[in-house]
Amino acid sequence: MKRHGVFVCCLLAAGLVLFGCSSAYYAALEKVGIEKREILVDRVEAARDAQQDAQTQFKDALEQFKALVGYDGGKLEAMYESLRATSDASTAKAREVRDRIAAVKDVAEALFKEWGGELQQYSDAGLRRKSQRQLNETRARYARVVAAMDKAAARMDPVLAVLHDQVLFLKHNLNASALGSLEGTSSSLQKDVDTLIADMQAAIAEANRFIGELTAAK
Repeated sequence: MKRHGVFVCCLLAAGLVLFGCSSAYYAALEKVGIEKREILVDRVEAARDAQQDAQTQFKDALEQFKALVGYDGGKLEAMYESLRATSDASTAKAREVRDRIAAVKDVAEALFKEWGGELQQYSDAGLRRKSQRQLNETRARYARVVAAMDKAAARMDPVLAVLHDQVLFLKHNLNASALGSLEGTSSSLQKDVDTLIADMQAAIAEANRFIGELTAAK
């Protein structure tokens, strides 16, 4: 989309405001030559990138938690504040991932609705069948990628819950004894983060395949 210049950049930024009126947003972009198919590719790319960033954030959160559990120094307040900030950052990153996935779903719904409606405009039955087959194949590929993204996004919840609970607990129990009680949580959190990372990697791979297939079919 960069080739469309500053005007399109402004439209894309305005899309955050127009999300509740997406039909007007898509219509504005189509006037400058940007079709829903292209927007879908861009949004899948953005969702993929958000998940890549989220992987890093959750890995950092895990390392921060493990560092606090094994900490035997005297400045517990500073360690707590660092974990709290990491927990907040993880929550924000999770929100971004979900927002990106929602944006993918929004444009996909608009694209498939438009595509299905236009099938009736064909006078050539052969071309109509070909377009119907392409629509079905694109829907199937889309279903795989969005299912993978949703699965990975759901994996964020257990990790966020643990981080939130531990930060809340430490807020009122900031001492060596409290840190010792976190050791059991550390291993379960490690498993949750490992599962999350694996599912995000799978979702990213699906996104890359979808982007490649949709781009190749242009």
